[in-house]
Amino acid sequence: MDEENTKVKLIQPFLELLGWDLYSTEVALEYTIPMASGSTHVDYALLVGDSPVVFVEAKPVRSTLTSDEVQQLRSYMRQELDVDWGILTNGKSFEVLTKNRRRNGGEEVSVVQFDLDDLAENPNVLELLTKESIRSGKSDEVAEQVAQTNRAIRRLQENENSVTESVTEAVENEVGDLTIDLEEQSREFVQNLVSVLREQRHFVSEESPGESEEEDESEPDDTPDEIEPLENRVVGTITRKEIEGDPETRVAVFPTKESGLPFLKENEAWGFVRVGSDFDYVAMYVTGDVRRVKYFAKVSDVVEPDEAELMREPLDYKDRAKIAEGKKVVMFESGSLYELEDPVPFESKYPQSLQYTTLGKLRSAETTDDML
Repeated sequence: MDEENTKVKLIQPFLELLGWDLYSTEVALEYTIPMASGSTHVDYALLVGDSPVVFVEAKPVRSTLTSDEVQQLRSYMRQELDVDWGILTNGKSFEVLTKNRRRNGGEEVSVVQFDLDDLAENPNVLELLTKESIRSGKSDEVAEQVAQTNRAIRRLQENENSVTESVTEAVENEVGDLTIDLEEQSREFVQNLVSVLREQRHFVSEESPGESEEEDESEPDDTPDEIEPLENRVVGTITRKEIEGDPETRVAVFPTKESGLPFLKENEAWGFVRVGSDFDYVAMYVTGDVRRVKYFAKVSDVVEPDEAELMREPLDYKDRAKIAEGKKVVMFESGSLYELEDPVPFESKYPQSLQYTTLGKLRSAETTDDML
């Protein structure tokens, strides 16, 4: 089959299996991506609200996926801040990319490779790619678990001798000399641990062809350079019922990682985002371990990035956002940024990108499902 037949007969049914409605506005065909030299197109963009969150690049079923094609998809993902996921496929083989949040700049890395034939035995790989998992944030959790497991396997293999020695010493210190070859038993323990970890993520290839040697050498978990806000402009706490205003007033709900909070707090603003319509308030959903709508502010203006008078250069922030054409900064009224005393907890929905709600729903919501 050529590429068009591959799309219609294999790739599109696969996307529908994952829960994406090809005949709705949540799937865009030949999505335009602005590039430095002009623009290009990706075969499919999967959207949540108005924002693309997954790019899918299709190849003919008779072809083999190459590292150059993986690099091409990476470059597409880099142009859209909201696109955290990429799928390269020829309808039979699949490679899944995600933005590595443990590295500065969020480099795109290959996390999963599988073939169509693998799915009968290992269907759990699909959990990474379903619309519901992408929308709820579960995909991020699965990808992080895969990444942690891969790091553990790699380190145990690279440091088998030193880990074996440490296990041997720990047992000797606890129980003294034994009549068995303790070092041999310790080495077998380490090797068995690697086998268990491999089985835990058995649907992941040992080596993804799109993964460079630099990305293979993961940094320790504690290396990201966190920054502290130069000034905390959060004026205090407030309960949601204390927020005054018409219950039908529009509220923009933005997601942010914890590393994005210094921008919020010191600038009394949020950026760099695309906004499609007017709104009066902003609510911030904090992802990761927090998973709550935690901050609230009243909007004063939406401006171009060079008009925002930020306290740092954009590249100095932890989340080094690329200021693409059309991105704005949402400025808050001075003294209106509050932390919610009763934040809205996550249930099954969260804003993967900008979503809208009303002041009334924000006030009364028991979980994020009530307001999104």
